[in-house]
Amino acid sequence: MTLAEGVWHQIFSFENYGELLALVRNSLIAGVALGLVGGLAGVFVIMRDLPFAVHGISELSFAGASAALLLGVNIVAGSIAGSLLAAGAIGLLGARARDRNSAIGILMPFGLGLGVLFLALYKGRAANKFGLLTGQIVAVDTPQMAWLLGTSALVLVALAVIWRPLTFASADPDVAAARGVPVRGLSFVFMIVLGLAVALSVQVVGALLVLTLVVTPAAAAARVTASPVLLPLLSVVFAVLSIEGGILLALGGSIPISPYVTTISFTIYALCRVAGAYRTRRWGDRRVVPQPA
Repeated sequence: MTLAEGVWHQIFSFENYGELLALVRNSLIAGVALGLVGGLAGVFVIMRDLPFAVHGISELSFAGASAALLLGVNIVAGSIAGSLLAAGAIGLLGARARDRNSAIGILMPFGLGLGVLFLALYKGRAANKFGLLTGQIVAVDTPQMAWLLGTSALVLVALAVIWRPLTFASADPDVAAARGVPVRGLSFVFMIVLGLAVALSVQVVGALLVLTLVVTPAAAAARVTASPVLLPLLSVVFAVLSIEGGILLALGGSIPISPYVTTISFTIYALCRVAGAYRTRRWGDRRVVPQPA
């Protein structure tokens, strides 16, 4: 076998694929839930210019998951705890974008340093350490499944409750505040919801590449539409396609899931960017700007 053939076999190998497919039933179900969460939360991440916050939260989510791994407790619970701490801190300290970015810049290295410390102290399997950075959804077990689905349901309910006022506050915070919308309160609540969404996404692609689920699908959708209906719909579709496609491709290879998910997500974004540019040149930008209801 040549070097090229060996590399290709590691990336794509579909021997006994049918038998392996039965082992990822939980992963595929969880992938749909995480696609919904990441796709919908990502809409507001783009509207509120929070990609940097997503990365900052993921670092403390990684620290929480690492601490849970070291202590032998539920990793998803640890990841959620770390995310909520980061999201709460950013929400409290970062009322203005300038302050928020400073707070995130402080939290990121702190969370990453803690995570590295906990992993260095952990004496178990190296694969468990690597999975926190690159994702490990192909091995979702029943306890993790319950945490993932339960937290996903909580995030979706919260987003449904605050969707309309949060859209208003995100599109024009000054006018929203003048009309009595609790802009600061909504911002804090959304940061908590975002923290939960990030913690869930870390389980798929790991702490280093979480942006690919919470940011890229929504950014891709925004390249082709700004309709208040189509934007979240396309964002969810793109997120689900990225996750499910990544799981199915990773099953046939011997490398982590994250390269597959990120490649699919980036490809979708690139195609949407090209389609958006072509549409603008041919017909002008006729997208519908979302207006608060």
